[in-house]
Formats: sequence, C-alpha cells, structure tokens
Amino acid sequence: MAIIANSLIALTALLHVGFLVLEMFLWTGPRGRAVFRMTPEQAETTRVLAANQGLYNGFLAAGLFWSLIQPEPAFAFELKVFFLVCVIVAAIYGAWSVKPRILLIQGGPAIAALVFVLMAS
Repeated sequence: MAIIANSLIALTALLHVGFLVLEMFLWTGPRGRAVFRMTPEQAETTRVLAANQGLYNGFLAAGLFWSLIQPEPAFAFELKVFFLVCVIVAAIYGAWSVKPRILLIQGGPAIAALVFVLMAS
C-alpha cells in the first residue's frame, strides 16, 4: 500500500511541476494557448495571473516531494495528507470555476494517493 501511495504522490507532484512549467513558461506559446484554448491576446492578458498560479502549483509539488523524503514517519504522514488535501481542494475549485475536467486531471491522482495513504497508515 505504501509503495502505491508514494508512487501516486510522486505522480501528483510531477503533474504539478508540469502545471508550473505550463503556466509560468509556456502560457503564451503555442502549447499553453492550445491547452487552454486561448488566443494570443487572451494569453498575454492573463500571463501574470497564470505565472502566479504556476508558482502555487510549484509549492504544492515541493510539499509533496518533501513528504516523500521526510524521515520521520508521523510527520511525513501529516505532510502527505495536508498537501494532498490542498491539491484536492484546488482541483474542486478549479472544476467549479473553470472546467469540470480539472477535477479528474488534477484531483484524480491526489484523491487516489490520499486513499492509499490512509489505507497504508
């Protein structure tokens, strides 16, 4: 159970690194515009907001990676639960405010990871 939980946490963290790159560095380029179906003008207008959002995704990834290397098991468990819940809340808000698919893409791996973290404890 713990191996599956940690693998899902790593996957969730890597996804958030990808979101960081997309939102901070690729937002106004062809890839960023295609993913979010934006015109060049829309992408440029929202560039700073997206970079800010990308930075927050980076913090989530950092916390998840921290939870994987934390040597104290009880504290590692708390970190895992805290950061996974943060990701899930962000996914729920994104699904409500932007598009429902965000819950699956961002929240799905985090929800699965949280279930396995709780089962492994």
